[in-house]
Amino acid sequence: MADLIRFDLVTWITSPYILMFVAVFTGVLLGNIKIGKFNFGASGCLFTGLFIGWAVYGYGINIQEGQSGVEAARSMLSVGVVPSTFFNLFLVFFVVAVGLLAAKDLGAVIKKYGSKFVVLGFVITLSGAIATYGMVLLSPIDNPYEVSGIYTGALTSSPGLAAAIETAREHATVRVNGFADADTQEREKFMKVLDPSGEVYQASLDSLTNDQESQFIKNAESGIGLGYAVGYPFGVIIVIIAINFIPKIFKMNLDEEKERFHQEMQEARSMVKGGREVVETKFDIIAFAFACFFGYSIGIIEIYLGSVIGYFSLGATGGALIGSLILGYIGKIGPMSFRMDTKVLGIVRELSLCFFLAVVGLRYGYQVFDAILGTGASLAIISLFVGTVAILVGFLIGRYVFKLNWIMLAGSICGGMTSTPGLGVAIDALDSDDPAAGYGAVYPFALLGMVLFTIILHKLPM
Repeated sequence: MADLIRFDLVTWITSPYILMFVAVFTGVLLGNIKIGKFNFGASGCLFTGLFIGWAVYGYGINIQEGQSGVEAARSMLSVGVVPSTFFNLFLVFFVVAVGLLAAKDLGAVIKKYGSKFVVLGFVITLSGAIATYGMVLLSPIDNPYEVSGIYTGALTSSPGLAAAIETAREHATVRVNGFADADTQEREKFMKVLDPSGEVYQASLDSLTNDQESQFIKNAESGIGLGYAVGYPFGVIIVIIAINFIPKIFKMNLDEEKERFHQEMQEARSMVKGGREVVETKFDIIAFAFACFFGYSIGIIEIYLGSVIGYFSLGATGGALIGSLILGYIGKIGPMSFRMDTKVLGIVRELSLCFFLAVVGLRYGYQVFDAILGTGASLAIISLFVGTVAILVGFLIGRYVFKLNWIMLAGSICGGMTSTPGLGVAIDALDSDDPAAGYGAVYPFALLGMVLFTIILHKLPM
């Protein structure tokens, strides 16, 4: 007789839906806990996601062949706990909601702050690259590609990761071709990448086989991936900490900063002509879906920028943000209205942010705890250092050279770090969608800087 009720515990535990729902539920509870005047807000979902991701990954890898639920566990591990499609979906929903909310004043923002955004985008990414290269030279880690991978992770840049893997492959190929003429010190460095354990090959090799050449290049690429995987969540964490604590460290009065921002925007609006008034709708599902489609389509367009940089694209984040800012600024196209009720868009933004942060935590939880507890501790420290340098340089220049108010500067720093989770934290901490305008204006230049400086980084000796 068939069982009336069947329940597979492993399938339930490893379900991406169960994991996301639990991470969001517990993350919101954690985010609502106040310590003095501070609380994590939506970023609580990141931290619960990290813990749950670490726990369920460790649970999954310990299920052996022949045990019940082994297929469900292997499926979970193969996709990185939660499939990346969820990451992109919630990312696009969040960014489009933010872009539509911030779009109304886009013209005034560019008029008031334009050139400063360009400089900040390149300065933040350049300072991160310099800090990374310093760590490549000074770090005791044997594989320098792991350290250089930290750059793209600490600045949370997927386009930068793609450029890093490609240029690391080229850099490794040059080293392979020059192995026969390399001095003893360079060969020792080479062998540490080729054979980290020191058990297979000897440093006294005079030449390389084809398999050894291929293995070295593969190790260089995997080093980039490891650095990115460890650096990404710590890059998110350092932005969250910075956005919450910089105002306290530098004794800012947030009410005064908001008042200053609104005064500057009133002046800028009076200088911008041609804007048309569009009546807000409650929520236009067709328009929102079109904004997602339009923005994502922009993001996958690749533009050739010469032999040094190669092809450049904005990716899902940049495309969705730029597309929604453009459509929101236009306001209305035929029956589609892109000026929607701020409360409804705010709910969409908050919900998608919570799920996005939870997915980030779930996908990277195991690497984070492994880095903290194990061999990746040095990479974790380096990623925190790189992120801190980039944020601090961006803040000092933005605050004391460009004299930016904190509302706009917070968004600009997140844009310079290409950190979408950071933008969510800035919006949450300031209880305002205004930082999104600074984020959207800086982000494209930061992406371009990331790709450019990633390529330059791997042209340098390691």
